[in-house]
Amino acid sequence: MDANLVTRFLVTAFFAVTFLQSGLDKVIDRESNLQYLSEHFQSTPLSPWVPQLLTAITVLELIAGGLCGLGLLLLDFRQPGMRVAGWGVGMSGIALLCLLFGQRLAKDYAGAAVVAAYFAVVLLGLRAF
Repeated sequence: MDANLVTRFLVTAFFAVTFLQSGLDKVIDRESNLQYLSEHFQSTPLSPWVPQLLTAITVLELIAGGLCGLGLLLLDFRQPGMRVAGWGVGMSGIALLCLLFGQRLAKDYAGAAVVAAYFAVVLLGLRAF
């Protein structure tokens, strides 16, 4: 069994689950998410932009999760499936950088540490591609 193939599959599945669930939650329960994030960022320069930023991060998460999910469905990590999954993992990294920026700006250092751990998984995953 090829260790890189297993790594690609597991990392891609991890981010498909993570970002499809998170993105869909933001769509289904937008009002609760908006209320929480408005409070979370109330004393930051992002405060007036929370609704637009919630939409942007939702779109990023759904794209990342969707690409990872599509990469898993293709199940051919040699060519097209690997390319789609790789783009999904890369988009996951971009989404995580956006989340990290927000956590740091809100001075939520514990939350930023969690995002940093997820970002490490992105880096390991990209190395396998």
